[in-house]
Amino acid sequence: MIKNSLILKIFQAASIQRWNDYPRMIDLVELDKQAHKFIITYFIAKLEKDINYKNLIEAGIFEFLRRVVVTDIRPDVFHKVLKQKAEELNNWVIEKLSDEIKDIEQGEFLKKFKNYLNDENMYKKERFVLKAASYLATKWEFDIVYQTSSFLSDIDEVKKEVELEIEDYYELIAVQKIVLNKKLAKIIDLSGRLRFQKRWAQTPRVPETSVLGHMLIVAIFSYFYSIKIKANSKRLENSFFTALFHDLPEALTRDIISPVKYSVDELADIIASYEIQKINEQILPNIPQSIKKEFSYILGINKDGKDEFQNRIIDKYGEIQEIKEPQEYDKERFSTIDGEALKQCDSLSAYIEASLSISHGIKSFELISGKKEILKKLKEINGFDFKQIALNIDKL
Repeated sequence: MIKNSLILKIFQAASIQRWNDYPRMIDLVELDKQAHKFIITYFIAKLEKDINYKNLIEAGIFEFLRRVVVTDIRPDVFHKVLKQKAEELNNWVIEKLSDEIKDIEQGEFLKKFKNYLNDENMYKKERFVLKAASYLATKWEFDIVYQTSSFLSDIDEVKKEVELEIEDYYELIAVQKIVLNKKLAKIIDLSGRLRFQKRWAQTPRVPETSVLGHMLIVAIFSYFYSIKIKANSKRLENSFFTALFHDLPEALTRDIISPVKYSVDELADIIASYEIQKINEQILPNIPQSIKKEFSYILGINKDGKDEFQNRIIDKYGEIQEIKEPQEYDKERFSTIDGEALKQCDSLSAYIEASLSISHGIKSFELISGKKEILKKLKEINGFDFKQIALNIDKL
């Protein structure tokens, strides 16, 4: 199972401030930037050829973990250090993380992590896609910063540097579409706005996490679940991106808390119906035609409605089928999604959000009662004990 210390490292990204030497109208944190980067990565990759999605996901997680460790270096300084002292910096990162990750995948995860940091040719195309996505996520943030920093003497110089970098990625089709403000740009913008929606909005909490950041944490949990159960590459990919996009419709409906959603008769059904309507009106029309069917599948849309946390496959006739046990369909051709396990990842993330705030001394009736209710629903699936992870976090 994933170690408590690694989980806390992941959540630490919610407290790492970005652009903190500039005036900002809102807090910009590393977790949200990384989440937006992964979302942009998905769309860039899907419009390219010969992408290995397991490698892409792993490379993104490796870069995320390195950035969490190197918290106190400004991005521009960080990249200069990488050019001049890459080996020393990467060895230091490995030293800081090795205890947390050495047991994952019987040591294979740590081995790949080391190789990735020290070999720029490993996952070369996937690395380039991630770099482009990182740039676009940074550019999206900078457009916010620029609004409140126009009076600063150097801001136009920074603006020029940011805008010039886009030329490095023009060979990627999705980058062209986003820069030219085509339909895909609307999805990138919609996703980015999820950083403005805070989780547990009805109660103070430290650290605050956004819906956008939460989506990435659930996706990372899904990755560790998938490698623990030795899921095939397509199953791992599907589950990761299903988790990454599971709250995307909330950009259109807002984050409606579960006690409200499920305590009023038929309210959940009304909300679900409205979500599908908004997805059909404002999301799917902006998705490239070549991936629209696949994207609908990971969003959980089916002939009966929408359920992102449904265990499901695509059968030999191309139809979506609900299944009980995904392990029985662990073949690439089924395009399996572990919906039930993803719900556990989602609940575990919510539980840790509440636990962290309480440990910081910021607690409320909503957080305490929410934890109790979530804990009742956590369980073990295929040897991955979500409930025990939650209990271990509380002990820590």
